[in-house]
Amino acid sequence: MRTLVVGAQALLVEVDSADEVAALHAELLRRRDAGALGPVRDLVPAARTVLLDGVRDPAALGALIARWEVPPLTREEGPLVTVPVRYDGPDLAEVARLWGVAPGEVPGIVGATGFRVAFCGFAPGFGYLTGLPERLHVPRRETPRTAVPAGSLALAGEYAGVYPRSSPGGWQLIGSTDAVLWDPEREPAALFAPGVRVRFTEAGRD
Repeated sequence: MRTLVVGAQALLVEVDSADEVAALHAELLRRRDAGALGPVRDLVPAARTVLLDGVRDPAALGALIARWEVPPLTREEGPLVTVPVRYDGPDLAEVARLWGVAPGEVPGIVGATGFRVAFCGFAPGFGYLTGLPERLHVPRRETPRTAVPAGSLALAGEYAGVYPRSSPGGWQLIGSTDAVLWDPEREPAALFAPGVRVRFTEAGRD
Protein backbone atom coordinates (compact mmCIF):
# COMPACT_ATOMS: atom_id res chain seq x y z
CA MET A 1 0.00 0.00 0.00
CA ARG A 2 1.31 3.47 -0.90
CA THR A 3 -0.14 6.83 0.06
CA LEU A 4 0.35 10.05 -1.89
CA VAL A 5 -0.68 13.54 -0.81
CA VAL A 6 -2.66 15.29 -3.55
CA GLY A 7 -2.87 19.04 -3.07
CA ALA A 8 -3.88 20.57 0.25
CA GLN A 9 -6.86 18.38 1.12
CA ALA A 10 -6.67 15.06 -0.72
CA LEU A 11 -4.91 11.74 -0.35
CA LEU A 12 -4.45 8.95 -2.90
CA VAL A 13 -3.96 5.39 -1.66
CA GLU A 14 -2.51 2.88 -4.13
CA VAL A 15 -2.88 -0.90 -3.79
CA ASP A 16 -2.08 -3.86 -6.02
CA SER A 17 -5.42 -5.30 -7.08
CA ALA A 18 -9.11 -4.64 -7.57
CA ASP A 19 -9.89 -6.88 -4.59
CA GLU A 20 -7.63 -4.73 -2.40
CA VAL A 21 -9.39 -1.59 -3.66
CA ALA A 22 -12.77 -3.06 -2.71
CA ALA A 23 -11.53 -4.05 0.74
CA LEU A 24 -9.85 -0.69 1.36
CA HIS A 25 -12.91 1.26 0.17
CA ALA A 26 -15.17 -0.74 2.49
CA GLU A 27 -12.77 -0.19 5.41
CA LEU A 28 -12.62 3.55 4.71
CA LEU A 29 -16.42 3.74 4.63
CA ARG A 30 -16.66 1.88 7.93
CA ARG A 31 -14.12 4.16 9.62
CA ARG A 32 -15.62 7.33 8.16
CA ASP A 33 -19.10 6.33 9.36
CA ALA A 34 -17.59 5.69 12.79
CA GLY A 35 -16.07 9.19 12.81
CA ALA A 36 -12.50 7.89 12.74
CA LEU A 37 -11.35 9.65 9.55
CA GLY A 38 -12.16 13.24 10.39
CA PRO A 39 -13.92 15.47 7.86
CA VAL A 40 -13.38 13.37 4.72
CA ARG A 41 -15.85 14.56 2.08
CA ASP A 42 -15.54 11.96 -0.70
CA LEU A 43 -14.10 8.47 -1.16
CA VAL A 44 -13.54 7.67 -4.84
CA PRO A 45 -12.33 4.16 -5.80
CA ALA A 46 -10.67 3.47 -9.17
CA ALA A 47 -8.91 0.47 -10.71
CA ARG A 48 -5.98 0.40 -8.26
CA THR A 49 -6.50 3.47 -6.07
CA VAL A 50 -8.89 5.15 -3.65
CA LEU A 51 -8.95 8.97 -3.49
CA LEU A 52 -9.91 10.66 -0.24
CA ASP A 53 -11.01 14.26 -0.71
CA GLY A 54 -11.65 16.86 1.95
CA VAL A 55 -8.93 15.58 4.29
CA ARG A 56 -7.80 17.95 7.06
CA ASP A 57 -4.20 16.65 7.23
CA PRO A 58 -3.46 14.35 4.26
CA ALA A 59 0.12 13.51 5.31
CA ALA A 60 -0.91 12.47 8.82
CA LEU A 61 -3.84 10.40 7.60
CA GLY A 62 -1.66 8.79 4.94
CA ALA A 63 0.89 7.72 7.56
CA LEU A 64 -1.95 6.25 9.64
CA ILE A 65 -3.55 4.35 6.74
CA ALA A 66 -0.20 2.91 5.68
CA ARG A 67 -0.11 1.00 8.97
CA TRP A 68 -3.60 -0.49 8.63
CA GLU A 69 -4.26 -4.20 8.29
CA VAL A 70 -7.23 -4.20 5.91
CA PRO A 71 -9.23 -7.46 5.99
CA PRO A 72 -10.32 -8.86 2.60
CA LEU A 73 -14.01 -8.71 1.76
CA THR A 74 -16.00 -11.89 1.90
CA ARG A 75 -18.13 -12.85 -1.10
CA GLU A 76 -21.31 -12.11 0.88
CA GLU A 77 -20.42 -8.59 2.11
CA GLY A 78 -22.26 -5.60 0.65
CA PRO A 79 -25.75 -4.93 -0.71
CA LEU A 80 -26.95 -7.16 -3.55
CA VAL A 81 -28.60 -6.08 -6.82
CA THR A 82 -30.15 -8.72 -9.09
CA VAL A 83 -30.29 -7.91 -12.82
CA PRO A 84 -32.30 -10.08 -15.27
CA VAL A 85 -30.51 -10.48 -18.61
CA ARG A 86 -31.49 -11.72 -22.06
CA TYR A 87 -28.47 -13.47 -23.55
CA ASP A 88 -28.90 -12.04 -27.02
CA GLY A 89 -25.68 -10.08 -27.50
CA PRO A 90 -23.98 -10.09 -30.91
CA ASP A 91 -20.68 -11.25 -29.37
CA LEU A 92 -22.17 -14.12 -27.35
CA ALA A 93 -20.85 -16.79 -29.73
CA GLU A 94 -17.37 -15.20 -29.79
CA VAL A 95 -17.21 -15.03 -25.99
CA ALA A 96 -18.35 -18.65 -25.76
CA ARG A 97 -15.61 -19.62 -28.23
CA LEU A 98 -12.99 -17.78 -26.16
CA TRP A 99 -14.23 -19.54 -23.04
CA GLY A 100 -14.26 -22.91 -24.80
CA VAL A 101 -17.95 -23.55 -24.11
CA ALA A 102 -21.23 -23.59 -26.03
CA PRO A 103 -23.15 -20.27 -26.19
CA GLY A 104 -25.93 -21.84 -24.15
CA GLU A 105 -23.51 -22.34 -21.26
CA VAL A 106 -22.63 -18.63 -20.95
CA PRO A 107 -25.73 -17.65 -18.89
CA GLY A 108 -24.94 -20.29 -16.30
CA ILE A 109 -21.31 -19.20 -16.03
CA VAL A 110 -22.23 -15.53 -15.70
CA GLY A 111 -25.02 -16.31 -13.25
CA ALA A 112 -22.67 -18.30 -11.03
CA THR A 113 -20.09 -15.49 -10.94
CA GLY A 114 -20.08 -13.22 -7.91
CA PHE A 115 -19.66 -9.73 -9.35
CA ARG A 116 -18.95 -6.59 -7.35
CA VAL A 117 -18.92 -2.95 -8.48
CA ALA A 118 -15.27 -1.91 -8.17
CA PHE A 119 -15.65 1.67 -9.33
CA CYS A 120 -17.74 3.89 -11.61
CA GLY A 121 -16.82 5.99 -14.61
CA PHE A 122 -17.02 6.31 -18.41
CA ALA A 123 -20.65 7.46 -18.22
CA PRO A 124 -23.13 8.23 -15.40
CA GLY A 125 -24.30 4.92 -14.00
CA PHE A 126 -21.58 2.77 -15.57
CA GLY A 127 -19.98 0.45 -13.04
CA TYR A 128 -16.86 -1.64 -13.61
CA LEU A 129 -17.70 -5.07 -12.20
CA THR A 130 -14.99 -7.43 -10.99
CA GLY A 131 -15.32 -11.11 -10.14
CA LEU A 132 -14.52 -12.88 -13.40
CA PRO A 133 -11.72 -15.40 -12.87
CA GLU A 134 -8.70 -14.85 -15.10
CA ARG A 135 -9.58 -17.76 -17.39
CA LEU A 136 -12.78 -15.88 -18.37
CA HIS A 137 -11.11 -12.57 -19.22
CA VAL A 138 -11.74 -11.63 -22.86
CA PRO A 139 -10.10 -8.96 -25.04
CA ARG A 140 -11.87 -5.89 -26.30
CA ARG A 141 -13.18 -6.02 -29.86
CA GLU A 142 -10.57 -5.14 -32.46
CA THR A 143 -13.06 -2.68 -33.96
CA PRO A 144 -15.18 -0.73 -31.45
CA ARG A 145 -18.81 -0.11 -32.24
CA THR A 146 -19.90 3.46 -32.82
CA ALA A 147 -23.14 2.87 -30.92
CA VAL A 148 -23.74 0.22 -28.25
CA PRO A 149 -27.41 -0.06 -27.23
CA ALA A 150 -28.38 1.01 -23.71
CA GLY A 151 -28.73 -1.96 -21.38
CA SER A 152 -26.07 -4.07 -23.08
CA LEU A 153 -24.21 -6.49 -20.79
CA ALA A 154 -20.59 -6.47 -21.88
CA LEU A 155 -17.20 -7.95 -21.02
CA ALA A 156 -13.64 -6.68 -21.49
CA GLY A 157 -10.50 -7.82 -19.73
CA GLU A 158 -11.18 -8.46 -16.06
CA TYR A 159 -14.38 -6.39 -16.10
CA ALA A 160 -18.08 -6.77 -16.85
CA GLY A 161 -20.42 -3.82 -17.22
CA VAL A 162 -23.84 -2.68 -18.39
CA TYR A 163 -24.08 0.33 -20.68
CA PRO A 164 -26.47 2.81 -19.01
CA ARG A 165 -27.12 4.59 -22.31
CA SER A 166 -26.27 4.25 -25.96
CA SER A 167 -22.64 5.16 -26.57
CA PRO A 168 -19.56 4.04 -28.51
CA GLY A 169 -17.83 1.01 -27.05
CA GLY A 170 -15.39 -1.80 -27.70
CA TRP A 171 -16.49 -4.35 -25.12
CA GLN A 172 -17.86 -7.77 -26.09
CA LEU A 173 -21.68 -7.70 -25.91
CA ILE A 174 -23.26 -10.88 -24.55
CA GLY A 175 -26.74 -9.78 -23.47
CA SER A 176 -29.19 -7.03 -22.67
CA THR A 177 -31.35 -5.90 -19.76
CA ASP A 178 -34.23 -3.53 -19.14
CA ALA A 179 -32.76 -2.48 -15.78
CA VAL A 180 -32.33 1.29 -15.47
CA LEU A 181 -28.72 1.93 -14.55
CA TRP A 182 -29.01 5.69 -14.12
CA ASP A 183 -32.06 7.74 -13.14
CA PRO A 184 -31.39 11.27 -11.80
CA GLU A 185 -34.90 11.29 -10.31
CA ARG A 186 -34.12 8.18 -8.24
CA GLU A 187 -32.28 8.02 -4.92
CA PRO A 188 -29.62 6.82 -5.40
CA ALA A 189 -29.48 7.72 -9.09
CA ALA A 190 -27.01 4.94 -9.90
CA LEU A 191 -28.15 1.31 -9.62
CA PHE A 192 -24.49 0.26 -9.38
CA ALA A 193 -22.34 1.91 -6.70
CA PRO A 194 -18.88 0.85 -5.51
CA GLY A 195 -19.13 -2.12 -3.17
CA VAL A 196 -22.51 -3.33 -4.45
CA ARG A 197 -22.67 -7.02 -5.33
CA VAL A 198 -24.35 -7.85 -8.64
CA ARG A 199 -26.03 -11.10 -9.64
CA PHE A 200 -27.10 -11.60 -13.25
CA THR A 201 -30.05 -13.93 -13.78
CA GLU A 202 -31.34 -15.19 -17.10
CA ALA A 203 -34.55 -13.31 -17.90
CA GLY A 204 -37.54 -15.61 -17.72
CA ARG A 205 -35.75 -18.13 -15.51
CA ASP A 206 -35.40 -16.19 -12.25
